Amino acid sequence: MQRTRLNNLFDVVSQQLRRWFRNPWRRISLVVMSLLVGVFLGTAIPTTAGQTANWDVIAAGFLIFFTETVNRLVYGRNRRIVPTGEGVPNRLLVTEMLNALKIGLTYSLFIEAFKLGS
Repeated sequence: MQRTRLNNLFDVVSQQLRRWFRNPWRRISLVVMSLLVGVFLGTAIPTTAGQTANWDVIAAGFLIFFTETVNRLVYGRNRRIVPTGEGVPNRLLVTEMLNALKIGLTYSLFIEAFKLGS
């Protein structure tokens, strides 16, 4: 591939982002934000889908598909683990964020079910 200015810019930006995401506090904050977005989506999706009863089954199917896909990605046999050199393997940031989103979504759906049951 040719070394154009656009390729050089993309390489520099990707290296800076990689360095920025290596900081553990930024990593933890992104995972926590992903968890909170999952909680928000867990309250927003059933509420908006529940207003018109036509979308309940489709929304439930989408949420189950999303949850099972993330489970397969995170807990499957061929998961990608990045070695840290300290003896503790580190998961990819995207995988951790998707898992936190799934956990927040599932938790929020349970909370919604308890609210409706009481």
